Amino acid sequence: MDSKISDQPVRTPLRSTATDGLKIVVVGGFGVGKTTMVRSVSEIRPLSTEETMTQAGLGIDANAGAYGKTTTTVAFDFGRISLNEQMVLYLFGAPGQERFWFLWDRLFAGTLGAVVLVDARRLADSWYAIDRLEHHGTPFIVARNNFEPPRHDLGAVREALTLSEHVPLIDCDARDRESAKQVLIALVNHLYALSSARKTAS
Repeated sequence: MDSKISDQPVRTPLRSTATDGLKIVVVGGFGVGKTTMVRSVSEIRPLSTEETMTQAGLGIDANAGAYGKTTTTVAFDFGRISLNEQMVLYLFGAPGQERFWFLWDRLFAGTLGAVVLVDARRLADSWYAIDRLEHHGTPFIVARNNFEPPRHDLGAVREALTLSEHVPLIDCDARDRESAKQVLIALVNHLYALSSARKTAS
């Protein structure tokens, strides 16, 4: 059976042992795979606010390069994944269209960290997400969603995005549950490292 989105469970009850809930936001430009990532990794049927793109959006929605995309998120996506017996991640996928960016600041409230999902073919679409996260002081990692075999190494992507060496940059396939889960684990590890560094400094 295909290990991608099609085999996700419909419903998984929250474990009675769960004690730590962490809010994570997935951000990025239009059509980079945010909704796909939330859907592929969520252990519950995700809440989605995708709507069909219509002719009314022409000239308003910047969908250049997002070939074949016919829907867009108009509020946010929501999913959940249990990393272990105690830790649960609540995932919020932010809308990518510029006209919905005003929702981002509200989504960032109470967020411990974020994943910036990027399409290497349209890296400039991710600059706003990185800028807003840095403005809010929200820790984040960057994941390159490989729609096709990558043409450049991650070093070139880091340079193009002017990312600090302290920001983790990894590859993923947002359609694949295990790959998407590894992205979230990388973010949790990054948050843990930052917390440990602060404790050591104090």
